[in-house]
Amino acid sequence: MSLTDQEIKHLAKLARIHIEDTELTLLRDQLAKVFQLIDTLQAVDTAGIEPLSHSLALSQPLREDRVTEPNLRDMYQAVAPEVEKGLYIVPKVIE
Repeated sequence: MSLTDQEIKHLAKLARIHIEDTELTLLRDQLAKVFQLIDTLQAVDTAGIEPLSHSLALSQPLREDRVTEPNLRDMYQAVAPEVEKGLYIVPKVIE
C-alpha cells in the first residue's frame, strides 16, 4: 500500500505534526515499509494457535488495593484552563 502526498499531509495534520514537502518522499518510503511489515504479519496463519497472555506461566503478586495518594481533583480543577460540571474542557483535536 502506498500513500499519496496528500494522504501523508492529512495524516500529519491529524497527528498535529508539521512536515516539510522535502520530507514527503522519505515518509512515503518509511510508511510503505511499515505497511509491508503489517501485510507480512497479517499473512501468517494463526488458526489453532492459543493466544499468549504471558511468556512465563507465573502468577503476578498483587498489592493490596488501597488508596495511597490523596484526592487532589479540586486542586487540579482550580488551576485547569476550563472546567464544566467537574469535567476538563479541552480543545477539539479531530475534525
